[in-house]
Amino acid sequence: METALLQLPKHSSNSTLFPSRLPHLLCRFSTSISSSPSSAHCLIVPANSLADPTSPPSDAKPNSRVRLSVEVPAAVCDDCYRTVIKEFTKRAKVPGFRPGKNVPESILVSHVGKDNVKKATIESILKRTLPHAMSSVSGRALEDSVRISTKFPEMESTYSSMKSLRYDVIVDVIPEVKWIPEDGYKNLKIVVEIDKEIDAQTAAEQELRRRHKALGALKIVTDRGLQVGDVAILDISAKTIEQDESAAQSIPSAESKGFQFDTEDGDKVLPDFLDSIIGIKRGETKSFPYVFPDSWKQEDLRGVRAQFTVDCKELFYRDLPELNDSIADKILSGCSTIEEVKETLLQKFLEVEQTAKEQATDNAILDQLHKMVEVDIPPSLFEEQGRQLYGAQLLQIQANMKLSEQQLASLSSPKAVREYLENQKENITNIIKQNLAVGDIFKRENLQILTDELVKEVENSISEFKSHNQEYDEGRVQEQVQEVLEGAKVLEWLRERADIQYITN
Repeated sequence: METALLQLPKHSSNSTLFPSRLPHLLCRFSTSISSSPSSAHCLIVPANSLADPTSPPSDAKPNSRVRLSVEVPAAVCDDCYRTVIKEFTKRAKVPGFRPGKNVPESILVSHVGKDNVKKATIESILKRTLPHAMSSVSGRALEDSVRISTKFPEMESTYSSMKSLRYDVIVDVIPEVKWIPEDGYKNLKIVVEIDKEIDAQTAAEQELRRRHKALGALKIVTDRGLQVGDVAILDISAKTIEQDESAAQSIPSAESKGFQFDTEDGDKVLPDFLDSIIGIKRGETKSFPYVFPDSWKQEDLRGVRAQFTVDCKELFYRDLPELNDSIADKILSGCSTIEEVKETLLQKFLEVEQTAKEQATDNAILDQLHKMVEVDIPPSLFEEQGRQLYGAQLLQIQANMKLSEQQLASLSSPKAVREYLENQKENITNIIKQNLAVGDIFKRENLQILTDELVKEVENSISEFKSHNQEYDEGRVQEQVQEVLEGAKVLEWLRERADIQYITN
């Protein structure tokens, strides 16, 4: 099931990898770049300048796309034709002739069909000459982006009339990264916002309080109103305040029944809400006006004047054991004193804080990098990155909730993928720019990764795949590990040289 999540459907487009009328065998032809056989000589010239063989070997197109025009001499075409005839001779079962024996060419062609021979010959020509054509962009071409743009009927017509062949190839290449300003990444000034929730001291104190509270019992309050430390069960409703009272509307998102309100978490609900209900008793109702703050997460409620009504259904206080050494082991196993508990929790949250700060710093650096580069992103690179992100998102959804086959099919449909790519265009583009910027810095600064480190991480990744019984491609795993290690090395290099300011929000 997980493998299927990653096999997302390809976008349909006007131009496919090969023309749709090309024989099936050619459609399986690998687009990887390799050197051509010595007999596969062909002339590669700019598509817009076929008459000028001295011109550069490629014609750059927008979005880091290159168009090549290939002219295959008649001699190569004839050699491919002879090869096709030999193959048909071996395989064809011509009436009156024993299999594999020589058959007069005219009889063989008549039996197989001229059109079939012609198609097979063109296929053979393309298979022989395309690798040579691609050698002009060796090292720059993006995998699976090669497309023969010349329509098959045009190639048939050219071959029929001239016994030679011309065709155009479009390929996406690794885009060039342009820095603005040049070398600006060497003097980054970064402001990193840190959430106060990750402050180690604060987090450790909150965790100690949470663990202490877990050892206590809730008891009903009978003789007083709500105070800090209590837990109340509330029914909450709210309406907008209007000059015309009949125009007042309820606010569903602010309403709740049986809401368990821990007064020690008062800052996690509406600001000042706790102050408005302090003193409320069990069975009592309080009504009060409230203005939603301008910073409220729901934009449509910011600045809205509302009338809240709160019914206190139940009221409890916590009966807690005294916080001393006698309960240290209950709060944190293995600790004999409260001071040991505090120190252990603090060390734990110092590690969490450091990890969070490093992650926030890396995110801030990457955010800065994508704003400093100009890149023409080729369509194939955009689609590949988008599909990887979508595939990872589907895997996460599948891990969090079991999807039915119908739900999975719907989420994996071409329409769903297309909508994701469209809606996430800016995000996908920024991620690509970040990745290209990081890769460019790695090369510019001649950074290196230790071979032992790479081998170890690849082994760890493969072990992870095996432990989950997942299929994997070792070459692809190594590429991905290489990218991750390069990224980590670049971020480390940038952190050491950047002017970083931390602010707590």
